[in-house]
Amino acid sequence: MEAFSSFFESRSASSWTYDSLKNFRQISPVVQSHLKQVYLSLCCALIASAVGAYLHILWNIGGLLTTIASIGSLVWLLSTPPYEERKRVALLMVTALFEGATIGPLIDVALQIDPSILVGAFVGCAVAFGCFSVAAMLARRREYLYLGGFLSSSVSLLFWLHFASSVFGGSAALFKFDLYFGLLVFVGYIVVDTQQIIEKAHLGDLDYVTHALTLFTDFFAVFVRILIIMLRNSENDEKRKKKRRC
Repeated sequence: MEAFSSFFESRSASSWTYDSLKNFRQISPVVQSHLKQVYLSLCCALIASAVGAYLHILWNIGGLLTTIASIGSLVWLLSTPPYEERKRVALLMVTALFEGATIGPLIDVALQIDPSILVGAFVGCAVAFGCFSVAAMLARRREYLYLGGFLSSSVSLLFWLHFASSVFGGSAALFKFDLYFGLLVFVGYIVVDTQQIIEKAHLGDLDYVTHALTLFTDFFAVFVRILIIMLRNSENDEKRKKKRRC
């Protein structure tokens, strides 16, 4: 993980120059217009997920059923042909709404403990997402695409860790590794997926719904992990305060 973080540090130190800013010129007007559609759709999906979380707080609907519904709507979206644009946009919003309802219990816990945790997690996730997305746009074309193989292997590792912990039981150390390593992996995916979207758009793939779904998945995964980390830190702080009082 240190090597992975040092890679980004070394890149950022040499990339944020005037010459790198001119890399925006490599993005054609067509691709720029496509990116605007992608990020507008992403913002709408995030609003829909917030509505889903709010519906859970009102009616306690989040759980297994919303998880199944989100998977079903996702499969429906991916199986819908690209020319049915309105239907696919609607399915993207429905998927985001069910995803928001699914993490509603976690958000409800954060609101009960300290609402500022939820705000801090969202702001932190948004800042990280924006910074890494811009870094991917400023970088040379295809510069970070080779990281895709490493990230795919990392996701496979996380999957098998989840499987092993569900079968054999998980420890606190394993949970912490999964949490922080997963955060690092999905932050890396923000960079890789942004460059992949730009590259696909240059090649004529202007499916902004699928591309927005990809970035929504990255944002969602990073947000959930940051929120859990902040909740755990808040819990540890409370325990330390109680020990000092005793």
